[in-house]
Amino acid sequence: MKYLLAALLFASGFAQAQSAKEMTFFVTSTGSGKGADYGGLAGADKHCQSLAKAAGAGGHTWHAYLSTQGDKAVNAKDRIGKGPWKNAKGEVVAKSVADLHGNPNINKQTALTEKGETVNGRGDNPNTHDILTGSQSNGAAFAAGEDRTCGNWTKSGEGSAMLGHHDRMGLRDDDASKSWNSSHPSKGCSDEALKSTGGAGRLYCFAAK
Repeated sequence: MKYLLAALLFASGFAQAQSAKEMTFFVTSTGSGKGADYGGLAGADKHCQSLAKAAGAGGHTWHAYLSTQGDKAVNAKDRIGKGPWKNAKGEVVAKSVADLHGNPNINKQTALTEKGETVNGRGDNPNTHDILTGSQSNGAAFAAGEDRTCGNWTKSGEGSAMLGHHDRMGLRDDDASKSWNSSHPSKGCSDEALKSTGGAGRLYCFAAK
């Protein structure tokens, strides 16, 4: 019996390790600690890479799903690879970039952290369903002008960032409330401001390679 239990535990651990290696999408389990300030795209990517490595998925090149504005603006959709993308449990969340921005399998049950854990959504305490994206619903950047990226992810005070709802739920039954990547702008860029509307400065991370 003891040996059987050990074998089952070994098999379970092996399966989890294999699943982690195959993971190509997750929601970060932690924020930056400085609101929306990640030190730019490079810092956000580093955060994704670090969490992925700790979870056993460091063999991929990870990028944060973030857009930037202004000179040489970057579209989030152009920096995440071609797909398909799987969560920590091996569930496919999108087959391609078009699928991701058309009819993705992203919801509270599938938008898991790198540890395979669910993220609090609407109705939970606290609600942390706001995910930083700085993007339009099609994955493109916003035009220069009104801040939608907290100063291209360098601000932790005044400013604003576009947010998505990982649980696809909001105050109303409309497209914006159900949008995983472009629901509403934040009230500011600090941790406190992000928390005030239901966020924790989390990111979507995708394996670009």
